[in-house]
Amino acid sequence: MSQSIKVVDLFCGVGGLTCGLQKAGLEVVAGIDNDPSCKFAYEKNNGSKFVEADISQFSSQDLDALFEGAGIKVLVGCAPCQRFSKQAKKYLQTFDHKTDKRWNLLRSFSQYIEDTQPTIVSMENVPELCKYDVFNDFYNKLAELGYRVSYKIVDCSKYGLPQRRRRLVLLASKLGEIKLLDESEFKKKRTVRDAIGSLPKIKDGECDKKDPLHKCAKLADINKKRIQQSKPGGTWKDWDESLLPECYKKETGSSYTSVYGRMEWDKPSPTVTTQFFVYGTGRYGHPEQDRALSLREGAMLQTFPKDYQFFENPDIISIGTIARHIGNAVPVDLGEIIGKSIIRHLGEYLGTRKTKVRAKI
Repeated sequence: MSQSIKVVDLFCGVGGLTCGLQKAGLEVVAGIDNDPSCKFAYEKNNGSKFVEADISQFSSQDLDALFEGAGIKVLVGCAPCQRFSKQAKKYLQTFDHKTDKRWNLLRSFSQYIEDTQPTIVSMENVPELCKYDVFNDFYNKLAELGYRVSYKIVDCSKYGLPQRRRRLVLLASKLGEIKLLDESEFKKKRTVRDAIGSLPKIKDGECDKKDPLHKCAKLADINKKRIQQSKPGGTWKDWDESLLPECYKKETGSSYTSVYGRMEWDKPSPTVTTQFFVYGTGRYGHPEQDRALSLREGAMLQTFPKDYQFFENPDIISIGTIARHIGNAVPVDLGEIIGKSIIRHLGEYLGTRKTKVRAKI
C-alpha cells in the first residue's frame, strides 16, 4: 500500500515555504503561526489550513492530530530568529541565550519532534544560528532520537534564485542519510532583471493601476536627490557632499556602504529583508527608477508567483505589514528545492511505488 505524505509547516507566515513544498509535489495540510494577519494569504494561495497559535503553547497532541492518516509525517519550519542574524551581531553579545523567548522557539520545535516523531524534519534559519548552543542542542536531540542529520549554509543565488540570501538549511530523516540537492544541479543563474525587469515603471509613492501590489513608498525630498545621484552597485560616496548625513562625514561613517544603494540589473539582488521598501535601509534602490523597491518587486525577488495574493482588500494595504510578510518568508524556490530534496530521499529509501506524492520523484 502506498504511504501518503503529509507536511505541517511551523512558523508558516504567509506561506513561502508551504508554497515551495507544494510546487515540489508535497501535500502541506496545515501551517501554524501566531500572526493572524498571515491567515488570508496563507490559505488563499495554498489551500492549506492556517492554525493561529503560539508555538510555545500549542500542544503536541494537537500538532499530531494534523497528521491524521499520514503514512509519512514531515515537520518543517523556520523559527523567527532575525535578531540572531549577522545584522544583529551587537545584540548577540548582550542578550540571554537561555531565556530569550524567540530563541526558545527552537526548543519548542525540538520538543514537537520528540513528541510526534515525524519521519522527516526540515529547519531553515539564519546561518549564524549554527554558532550557538541552542543549535547544537537541536542537532544533538535529533541524533539522539535516531535521525540522520545534515545541514548546509546555502547562497540562494547559486541555486538559481535572483537574490543573494545566505541561509542555513537542515534536513533530518529516520530512514537514512538525507541531504539538500547540490547547487551544481542548478545551472541557470537569475538576476534582478530576470525577476523584475518586465514590470511597468512607477514613480515613488505611486501604485500601478493594474497591480495594487506594485506599489512603493514615497521618498523624502532629500532622498530623492540622493537616489538621483546613486549609481547601480555604488554607494553614498557617489553623492555631492551636501547630500551626506552628518554621521557619514565622520571617519566612523566611512564603513556605512551597505545602505542608500541601487541594485544592479545583471546581478542577483541583496537579501530581501522586511525593510526592502525603504531606500535608506539597504541596497534597495531600483536599478534605474528613482525609488525603492515596490511590494511586487520584493515578492518576485523572493520568488513568490506573480499571482500570489497577499491581501483581501486592495483598498487597504499597509506597505509595512505586507513588506514584513514578504521579507520574513522563506523564498518559494528555496522551499521547492527543500521539497525536491525530501522527495528524492523518499524515492531512494522507499521507492517511488511505496510513496504517494503529487509529482514524480
